[in-house]
Amino acid sequence: MGRNLLILSATLLLFSLVSCGMQWSAGTHGGTLPGDVVLWQTISLGLLVASLVAAVAGMLASMFGQVKRREAERAERERRYGR
Repeated sequence: MGRNLLILSATLLLFSLVSCGMQWSAGTHGGTLPGDVVLWQTISLGLLVASLVAAVAGMLASMFGQVKRREAERAERERRYGR
C-alpha cells in the first residue's frame, strides 16, 4: 500500500507542476486559457498539499510494514531457535 501511495504522490506532484505552468502561461497569453491565474494557483497549491499528504502516508505505511515484517521474522527466529 505504501508504494501505491508514493505513486499517487508523484502523480499529484506532476499535476501540480502542470497547474503551476498553466498559471504562468495564463498570465502571458492575456487570459486566453480557461479560468484565471488565481484559479490555477489554487489548484496547484491544493494538488501540492494532497501530494505531500499522500507522500507522508506512503512513508508511514512503508515504515509500519517494515516493523511488522521484522517482528514476524523475530518471532519466527525465536520459534525456531528458542531464546
